[in-house]
Amino acid sequence: MSKPIPLSRHQGLDAIKLESPDGASATVLLHGGHVLSWVPAGGVEQFYVSPDSAFALGQPVRGGVPVIFPQFSARGPLQRHGFARSKPWQLVMAEQGADDALAVLRLTDDAATRMVWPHAFELELSLRVSGRSLQIELACENKGEQAFDFSTALHSYFAINDLDEASVQGLAGLHYWDAVAAVEKQQRVELLLPTGDLDRIYHQVKEPLLLREQGISTERRLQIQHQGFDDAVVWNPGAEKCAALADVPDADYRKFLCIEAATIEHPIRLQAGESWVGRQDLTLL
Repeated sequence: MSKPIPLSRHQGLDAIKLESPDGASATVLLHGGHVLSWVPAGGVEQFYVSPDSAFALGQPVRGGVPVIFPQFSARGPLQRHGFARSKPWQLVMAEQGADDALAVLRLTDDAATRMVWPHAFELELSLRVSGRSLQIELACENKGEQAFDFSTALHSYFAINDLDEASVQGLAGLHYWDAVAAVEKQQRVELLLPTGDLDRIYHQVKEPLLLREQGISTERRLQIQHQGFDDAVVWNPGAEKCAALADVPDADYRKFLCIEAATIEHPIRLQAGESWVGRQDLTLL
């Protein structure tokens, strides 16, 4: 029998901490629908959140899993990465089941969003945590009478011990937009070793990706699989750009790697009444 999970507070903001019976947990803020934490059963924290991040209404949080909607980066007239990550979301439900914990949050248009993006919409963010897995699902419905286009991403910051120990598998053969060099390229080798300023949008990602971290005596393998999203972003600011970020310590670029389920190259078009669903499944192997 399921039991409801009450609201709690995190850094002064309303939050839901999901805890499954097996000990797995995840924390999501109502501010931004922002996933802050994921600890698999028997494991450790998988997401990076900057110690210098602002936890303030109207401001995005640096780290975890921000929801990017309806614009990616500066690819359009809106503020960078859109407005969903800095808006208050509503809690629809949160409960612990027999073998998992679930939460659903909702964001709808209001007068402020319509001033910058004149469309009626409803977003639902659903989380399920159990065992060694976390599922994050984002759904969008066009509630208006006119079609609209949007781009979106689950901007996941994965915590790592050291950037030099990290690699990403599953990208071989894919074409990508290299935002640093401003040119389209192809991934030739199976293993991507993050170095320096890394900002890539990989297109038509069909197979699961694998984040590997190989230390002297430890190995971590995190499988990243998505459905409904066409692209995957791999991002790390490198030393120089990280030093220019006000909300990240200068050396912390070595402590995270972003691997994002996204749809950017070909924005999603929804006619009146239509819906779209995308999902990111994370599994610690």
